[in-house]
Amino acid sequence: MKMKLLWLLLAFASITQAAAPDTSQSGVPLLQPLPQESKAAHLSAEVLTRYHYKAAPLDDTMSSQIFDRYLKSLDPEKMFFVQSDIDQISSEKTKLGDAINNENLSPAFKIFNLYEQRFNERFTYARSLLKQGFDFTAKENFQASREKESWIKSEDEMRDLWRKRVKNDWLRLKLAGKDPKSIVNTLDKRYDNYLVRNRKLKSDDAFQIFMNAYAESTDPHTNYFGVRASEDFDISMRLSLIGIGAVLVEHDEYTTIRELVAGGPAMLSGKLKVGDRIVGVAQGEHAPMVEVLGWRLDDTVAIIRGAGDSTVVLDILPEDAGPDGKHKLVSLIRKKINLEQQAAKDSIIEVKDGANTRHIGVISLPTFYQDFAAHQRGDPDFKSATRDVSHLLAQLKKDKVDSVLIDLRNNGGGSLDEAIELTGLFINKGPVVQQRNASGKIEVESYTKGKPVWDGPLGVMINRGSASASEIFAAAIQDYGRGVVIGESSFGKGTVQRIVDLDEAAHNDKPKYGELKMTTAQFFRINGGTTQLRGVTPDISFPSSIDSDEFGESSYDNALPWTQINAADYALAGDLSDVVPLLQARHDSRIKNDKEYQYLEEDIALFKAERKKNSISLNEADRRKERDTQEARIKAHEKATESSKSASEKLAAAKSDAIRDDGLQANERTLTVEIAAEKAAKDAKDVLLNEAVHILSDEVDLLKTDSRLAARVLPGLVLSAGAKSN
Repeated sequence: MKMKLLWLLLAFASITQAAAPDTSQSGVPLLQPLPQESKAAHLSAEVLTRYHYKAAPLDDTMSSQIFDRYLKSLDPEKMFFVQSDIDQISSEKTKLGDAINNENLSPAFKIFNLYEQRFNERFTYARSLLKQGFDFTAKENFQASREKESWIKSEDEMRDLWRKRVKNDWLRLKLAGKDPKSIVNTLDKRYDNYLVRNRKLKSDDAFQIFMNAYAESTDPHTNYFGVRASEDFDISMRLSLIGIGAVLVEHDEYTTIRELVAGGPAMLSGKLKVGDRIVGVAQGEHAPMVEVLGWRLDDTVAIIRGAGDSTVVLDILPEDAGPDGKHKLVSLIRKKINLEQQAAKDSIIEVKDGANTRHIGVISLPTFYQDFAAHQRGDPDFKSATRDVSHLLAQLKKDKVDSVLIDLRNNGGGSLDEAIELTGLFINKGPVVQQRNASGKIEVESYTKGKPVWDGPLGVMINRGSASASEIFAAAIQDYGRGVVIGESSFGKGTVQRIVDLDEAAHNDKPKYGELKMTTAQFFRINGGTTQLRGVTPDISFPSSIDSDEFGESSYDNALPWTQINAADYALAGDLSDVVPLLQARHDSRIKNDKEYQYLEEDIALFKAERKKNSISLNEADRRKERDTQEARIKAHEKATESSKSASEKLAAAKSDAIRDDGLQANERTLTVEIAAEKAAKDAKDVLLNEAVHILSDEVDLLKTDSRLAARVLPGLVLSAGAKSN
């Protein structure tokens, strides 16, 4: 069985809808498992019970765990099922394992279909509430999160919960200045859209959720990918696809162009623009046109993609045309599209320190990507995070930067090979990570290619969203004493996954059964510790809005424990023990006078307090008072920091203020507003990044003024050769 070495953290998106058992009442077709899905489940069980790092039998205990996780995936906030539903389906609790082994998934689909019925009923009831309006003078509250609550006991209690949910939606729009008629139209359309999307679900949606309930019951990072999910995962790793070069979204039942990729066929044609709607797709100049109005977005995308150099014809309703406006046909030749927005990027940030101006090179890396297939077939130009970062470092050296910061915030991981190779850009030959498999055998993975590309001052920035390969890299840099790690404690994922192609296992020529991303080993730092559960602790910590029990490895109920093995044989590249306290002292002193940093800490504290309170007032006077207090605080902060903002930052703040809380969901705003908000977020000042580059500037200053310290931090390096201050 062929297994491809892989990564990390890829959380599947829980679909909080399902399919109805009573078609006469719901209008939604009854979903049934397909034969290939039952076979794929059985194949997955054979693999997981034999080769998983924590291989466990598919017995009654595992079946019960699958049942609980399945319900949590479907109804995490306990807003749809009532206790009598749980009592009804609890008879299936110990049958799910047998259902998988016997290739009869009816019990799983029975649960899904009941959920579909409840989903339909709840949103239909929500729409009915819009006819009566609400009393906003009453003193009552809505519970923001119900994840840890018990199942609601009766239908009356459930209806009251939904009354409060709809009342909160209405009040948000009212506070944003919407009139009653507009509010009713917005919410009615919103709830109807949920029902419409619900009716478009297929058996593979139900199957994907159920199989992930099984996979994630073995450990948090084992996942099942259906055929389409496998394709999307491969695209995310190789950062390329064959298509037309357009980012598409679903908007009012239309597949709508949100962005044109530079250099792609769609942009080069000059015939398409943002906001244009695709209502039909044909596979060639003389092929029949297939109407896609009302289709699911992923189904439309699937037929727009195709083989390279093939023709696709789009039936376009222009952005400025009404529903009955004139269409146009656009013929495009599909080409390879590189997803450069997700690739490594560099920038240079100037830090003024008295008479000196230092230049800090920042490399942002969203994921540790690699085109596995191209690499395996020997393509010398295969897409690689390490190769891209190496090119960026070479340019930064030409630009004579004083230090380099690798920004791994929200980098969920990727290729283990890339983590090892990327570490090698900053160290000499040596071990990077250790792996222990299920039998206890330990292997040391090393970088063996020689001299580093960058041997100057270095920093690594992480946060709670930095996981897996990001943690391997950050931990290695920290253990070698090679650079300063800055930010929040990382995710805490210390396990290794491999991709198992179920079609290869079944000797299929065409994709049919999907893939498993399965945990097969645990990785350890070269110092013998592990990032599992605890993550990487930064040398200099920043404030975090995330609680460890809500996000990260420690939030999982079946995470592996922290443990330790012997250290690998490695030599320190530097010693930061003397410089870190000095950097910490300068950091502490600086943030005392940094209003933006202080306001950020204040915002985080208030956010945590609100989340802990877990209660939203539904009284209009109380909410207006809360809103006015919040807006006054925000305006005071903006006024206090106005003089330090650049023109682009001031414009970004103005755009962001325009939709601060308009009560709308993303797909309810116009594309123009959404794109402007996204740009405003990108242009806004990154307070934490700004402080991180100041810390690295401090390090450069300390090393330049203290040769003894420099010799310990960067032994053998003549600082002025790789950096210049002016």
